[in-house]
Amino acid sequence: DAIDRAIKIGFPVMVKASEGGGGKGIRKATNVEELKVAFTNVQAEVVGSPIFMMQMCSNARHLEVQILGDEYGNSLALNGRDCSTQRRFQKIFEEGP
Repeated sequence: DAIDRAIKIGFPVMVKASEGGGGKGIRKATNVEELKVAFTNVQAEVVGSPIFMMQMCSNARHLEVQILGDEYGNSLALNGRDCSTQRRFQKIFEEGP
């Protein structure tokens, strides 16, 4: 099923465990053979986690925004920051205002 969907959305794809984090449970696949290995590795790294796949966006930026909310429905977006500098899917540093 993953192979059919990857072909439909187009390679390269990212395979990710929804309960992963810190660089665990995420792999890039550029073809069917890499997808088979990536899927197996993600399953082994985050056992029992649902797995999803998405088409990879190259040359994208990783931006984060903190949102503060209260019990009355009020919310405020605080400063955003650029977290694009990463190594092995781990942020190396965050740059903010």
